[in-house]
Amino acid sequence: METIIVQPPGPSAPDADGPGRPALLHMGPGDVAEFGRGTPGGREVPILLPDPGISRRAGRLEAAEDYWRLSNFSRDTAYVVENLEGAGEYITVAPRRLGAPVPFEFSRVVLPALNGTAEFKVFAPQHAYLDERSAPGAGEQTVHPYALDVTAKYFLVLVALCEPRLRELSDSALPGAGDIAERLRPLDSCRGLTRSAVNYHIDYLASAKLRLDLGDESGADGTARTGAKRARLASLALRFGLVREEHLALLPSRRRPAPQESHA
Repeated sequence: METIIVQPPGPSAPDADGPGRPALLHMGPGDVAEFGRGTPGGREVPILLPDPGISRRAGRLEAAEDYWRLSNFSRDTAYVVENLEGAGEYITVAPRRLGAPVPFEFSRVVLPALNGTAEFKVFAPQHAYLDERSAPGAGEQTVHPYALDVTAKYFLVLVALCEPRLRELSDSALPGAGDIAERLRPLDSCRGLTRSAVNYHIDYLASAKLRLDLGDESGADGTARTGAKRARLASLALRFGLVREEHLALLPSRRRPAPQESHA
């Protein structure tokens, strides 16, 4: 089971569902991957940042049990790790700092470069959360098989996906990615949410958080059909109570403002 998933920069190949998705690097506990513009002789690092202002070996990622560490090989340049869910929260990794722990579940690593900045994203899907029913000192804690963060944007996407079946009949049609983006945009945290971003959250939920087996529903390129993926996500989330009626309060109100009276 992977600890982190790295999304390097660069173009991606198109797939059956439309725009292409970037290739992902999956890392488990103890795995390491260097990043930079590549070493002499043409050998590329796993996370390639092709900018002449980036060192050939700029740094290293190391996957731990439920988080990851970042090492900065630069002698004089700090790197920034942004929390993509944290409204501007970030940490700075000083030059020559080794093994700095990163606590964020959704991160963007940003390096200064000649052409502005170079960056890549890191997702840590196996973050552990305390089960409120666990008693301290009662032995080894139980790890929840579906550790979801109800404050994360991916959880809002999951709630919006399940909303029709929570409010109406169990066979209600599921919303598409565009419908979900439109449903969530009234929230301050989702004003810039796009259809593509919703699809990334759905992919993240399916592959990393709920670990769906979509082998029988995948195309030749290994990409599961979007409709089947959404249906499986909603079914599992509702069946095991991962999304419940009280979670609907996280969504924007559907009430429209009353029309103002005319005094003409």
